[in-house]
Amino acid sequence: MRTVFRLLKIARVVAQYRLDTFLLEAPLPGYLRFFLLFLPSRWFIRVHEPRGVRLRLALEALGPVFIKFGQMLSTRRDLLPDDLAVELARLQDRVPPFASEQARMIIERSLGRPVGELFAEFCVDPIASASVAQVHGARLHDGKAVVVKVIRPGIASVIRQDVGLLYTLAHMVQKLWSEGRRLRPVEVVAEYEQTIFDELDLRKEAANGSQLRRNFDGSEMLYVPEVFWDMTRQNVLVMERIYGIPIADVEQLHRRETDMKVLAERGVEIFFTQVFRDSFFHADMHPGNIFVSPDDPSNPRYIAVDFGIIGALTPEDQSYLARNILAFFKRDYRQVAQLHIDSGWVPADTNVNAFETAIRSVCEPIFEKPLKDISFGMVLLGLFQTARRFNMEVQPQLVLLQKTLLNIEGLGRQLYPDLDLWKTAKPFLEKWMRERMGPRAVYRKMRQQAPDWLDKLPHMPQLIYDGLQQMRRLEDTQRSLVELRSEAFRHDARRGRRSLVLGGLLILLAAMTTQPEVRSALDSMPWYGWLFSLAGVAALWRA
Repeated sequence: MRTVFRLLKIARVVAQYRLDTFLLEAPLPGYLRFFLLFLPSRWFIRVHEPRGVRLRLALEALGPVFIKFGQMLSTRRDLLPDDLAVELARLQDRVPPFASEQARMIIERSLGRPVGELFAEFCVDPIASASVAQVHGARLHDGKAVVVKVIRPGIASVIRQDVGLLYTLAHMVQKLWSEGRRLRPVEVVAEYEQTIFDELDLRKEAANGSQLRRNFDGSEMLYVPEVFWDMTRQNVLVMERIYGIPIADVEQLHRRETDMKVLAERGVEIFFTQVFRDSFFHADMHPGNIFVSPDDPSNPRYIAVDFGIIGALTPEDQSYLARNILAFFKRDYRQVAQLHIDSGWVPADTNVNAFETAIRSVCEPIFEKPLKDISFGMVLLGLFQTARRFNMEVQPQLVLLQKTLLNIEGLGRQLYPDLDLWKTAKPFLEKWMRERMGPRAVYRKMRQQAPDWLDKLPHMPQLIYDGLQQMRRLEDTQRSLVELRSEAFRHDARRGRRSLVLGGLLILLAAMTTQPEVRSALDSMPWYGWLFSLAGVAALWRA
């Protein structure tokens, strides 16, 4: 029932903000365009705001799931007109806040003390408001500046409704669309459900932030603020306040003479370091969560916040991904095709030659061009067509990685359009592969496993003895099975021979009674012929 109400709300919001105008601008079949002309909203609701404003307001009205979709779209300047991209960028941290009094009540209820005792200063007006939480400035009694993040009240029930709706739509897509099963929409929604509900527990975000801070401790590329664990609960997170330039404020970065080339290259290096060195990457890298330190413009340093969505890859996924990317760099499309088959991403019976040719036709045009000249929209379209042709399945474990890659590309376009993403990433990946596959990696793994080997060494004689005993018992069992099978075969053969003897005697008896010439031939047989015949029958019977 809630899903029905949610669908009705979506329909109302679409009508209220006249989103049908977006459909009318698209190349639709004639009968759909005719149907849209007679929508009641078209006749009773007039358009007053620009289309970008209407789209942003509609997404805000529909809640956090749709807001996050708008956040992702805002980073794709190559896919959206400027007016839409600029307006959707306001979704990053300008979502309407909830009442400050509610925030104060949540903080006091979670931490068990009045706000006046917890903080020397507390800013009632929020400094940022996002889809799931809002942030207030504060100062601790020791003088440290902090931010206090508070989960929106009642947001969990809204998200459950939206996720339920997504599941309904996913099941419909899977059943009604021929491509639905291959795209595995239900698994994708399940992955998204886990991710967005993890955002509702700020203790998980705090743990993610602490881990990321350790991974980049002392790094010149990325700074992660400190988490104050004694003041962090499920609904409240207190963290060091940072002062930086929003990554989307390109004009201010230019005014400060920031080295944009270094900044863009470091963004790529940070991403690949998180994915391949740590297998722990910030998966919500939209412009609202990324800042640049103003301290040294010639040596720019990123500052990351909001660690609610973190991705990780298995060693197998890391290896396949790195080898695929390096094969792309080398234009070894044969290896790319084979890696996809080996990983199970396409069926094992796929024609490797045809798959290689299809990949080459999609990826060859992107090389040796600056980022500004690469149409990733066309590349994605080509890869999707290739996927349809070769039954490539969506990999839910890579959905967050794909989303993060899109965000990285969007940031790269804004910061330094001439950045060659491939040339920046290739040396890093080659170094990673050497460290993972080379002699040093083998030696490092042996050193890591040595304590386990030493711990198991005293038990090795007994383990070897037990293994030999099991092998002996297995051989005895196999020998018994062979003997039983041989005896059964001999028994079946004996039954077959006896059946043959009986059948022969019955045929002879029938011939004697019906054929006079047979009876006369048997009457003329000498006595020793009968003796040899009886002996042969007896031998066949006893064999």
